[in-house]
Amino acid sequence: MSQIGAKHILVEHEYEANDLIKKLGEGVSFEELAKDFSKCPSGKGGGDLGTFGKGQMVQPFEDAAFALEVDQVSGVVKTQFGFHLIQRTL
Repeated sequence: MSQIGAKHILVEHEYEANDLIKKLGEGVSFEELAKDFSKCPSGKGGGDLGTFGKGQMVQPFEDAAFALEVDQVSGVVKTQFGFHLIQRTL
């Protein structure tokens, strides 16, 4: 597949991302957590990044996003921007 869709939550510290994984496990929605905690401007829209292809995102993010199944949420992904949780949408 050449294009996928994803949402993400960006935080500064790994412990914050781990806390968010716990909240997801308690039933809090990914979108709600993105709005409340993401440092990325996309957080206001529930973390939605739209669609993208290979070569458009930094390598660790891209590798993790393309490895996910639709609706699956990644573990913590570290990039030069911070720590991400990624949910594939398409």
